[in-house]
Amino acid sequence: DRTRDSITDYDALASKVEQTPHVVAATPFIYRQVMLTSRSAVQGVVVRGIDPKREIRVTELGKNITAGRLDDLEPEPASVAAPQQQRPAAVAPGTAPASSSPVGIVLGKELALRLGVTVGDTLNIVSPVGSAGSLSAVMMTPKIRTVRVAAIFQSGMYEYDSSLAYLSLAEAQKFFNMGAAATGIEVKVDDIFQAAEIAQAIERALGFPYWARDWMQLNRNLLSALKLEKTMMFLLLVLIITVASFNIISTLTMIVTEKQREIAILKAMGATRRAIMRIFMLNGLIIGVTGTAIGIPLGYAFLYLIEKYWTFDQTVYYIAHIPVHVQALDVLLVSCSAILISFAATVYPSLQAAKLDPAAALRYE
Repeated sequence: DRTRDSITDYDALASKVEQTPHVVAATPFIYRQVMLTSRSAVQGVVVRGIDPKREIRVTELGKNITAGRLDDLEPEPASVAAPQQQRPAAVAPGTAPASSSPVGIVLGKELALRLGVTVGDTLNIVSPVGSAGSLSAVMMTPKIRTVRVAAIFQSGMYEYDSSLAYLSLAEAQKFFNMGAAATGIEVKVDDIFQAAEIAQAIERALGFPYWARDWMQLNRNLLSALKLEKTMMFLLLVLIITVASFNIISTLTMIVTEKQREIAILKAMGATRRAIMRIFMLNGLIIGVTGTAIGIPLGYAFLYLIEKYWTFDQTVYYIAHIPVHVQALDVLLVSCSAILISFAATVYPSLQAAKLDPAAALRYE
């Protein structure tokens, strides 16, 4: 909504969004920044309020759960919660946990490790902006509530696993005093590369004051960096192929120089220029085909080792390892290009061999 930072009629809007072509599913969400406190640590995080049943239709959260259950976001009955032996949560001075049974929260794996908690443990969620009108003599009183760890997820993205937590939509609305409002609606589409066009279609369907942002707009800086890296990789590959081509040219030129006597004898016996050129072109073609035949299996083996054993420090990089996806068309294009470039590199030395004067070459033999 362009006029305010929340929407109230999100159910009707989500239903309308789902009727847009190429939209698979839609779910409302709440997005806020809070602090989580445990017995041993305090961590600033981003909390998302979600509807678990609708969330799994839009994101991979359900598949990324490694411990606990996503359905346990809802609060436990008091009769069930009371007997459990849980670690006591750290409570700020002058405050107390809520008297009701703790509601569930889902934490990222790295975040759970930092806080020193696991499934079933309790901790406190602290909102720096307290209830309206709750002013102390010095500053606004933060709002605190005790929650229990219902599940732990691992997305593979360190940034998410270390700073993201989930509450149920209803509990997030209560905690942040949002009433029946949500921050926005998240949408899943059937083709991510048509996201910009689908976002425009959603805006037309909803009308003013609603607006839509696709994943490319949300990650513009990252995509710009990736585009620059892709351009640099292309230039590096061009340089590598150019150097390889010059190696082929120099190798065949050396062969022509060393085999002048044999070339002269062949020409003296009646070999034509075309025949001489074919010999050296075939030689270069064999080099290209042999290199390609050896390079493809080595490339596959290298990619396998990268995917399985080459890991990154997640405190520095966004991902733990490089995802590898080999496309047959790409392999075919690269292989054909390598062979064609190798063949083209034989033209100059082949012409030099074809122009050789047999009389001059055999004069001192």
